[in-house]
Amino acid sequence: MVDETLKDINQFLTFTLGKEIFALDIGTVREVLELTSITKIPRTPEFMRGVINLRGHAVPVVDMRLKLGMSQGEDTVDTCIIIVEIEFEGEFTVMGALVDSVREVFEMTPDTIEPAPKMGAAINAEYIKGMGRQNGQFIIIIDINKIFSAEELSIAKSLAGSGADQMPAEEAVATISV
Repeated sequence: MVDETLKDINQFLTFTLGKEIFALDIGTVREVLELTSITKIPRTPEFMRGVINLRGHAVPVVDMRLKLGMSQGEDTVDTCIIIVEIEFEGEFTVMGALVDSVREVFEMTPDTIEPAPKMGAAINAEYIKGMGRQNGQFIIIIDINKIFSAEELSIAKSLAGSGADQMPAEEAVATISV
């Protein structure tokens, strides 16, 4: 049976990593940015690309290809940073997710979403909410709140400092223009 939380969600932002299509619940997305200058922070995990300046706030950026165990890709004109809000210990942390390209906001009905495949004990796939389909292709629906460990989110929060997750509401309005 499909996760009960998926029955209420039917709008997703789709993006690509390599040839694979992924999706995030649109409710977790604040905005989509073109690739901008990323400042590398020494002694952080390899998947942590660094921080960007988002309206005066330092926002950590994660290379989603590296986070998901894929090879690092080349940055192109299509490379984007998806600004997401992640719930961690009852608070929200703002992070950037570096992706190869953003496709569209896509609506999926619950009957087109299949449960996440069982991958066995050796593979942790709890961050996969389900599998959707579009034009005969699978779309991997990611639960952004489950993709990072508590330690990784602590690192991201410390990189962001105290102000990034307290962005004024008027600045946090999603400006998705795909």
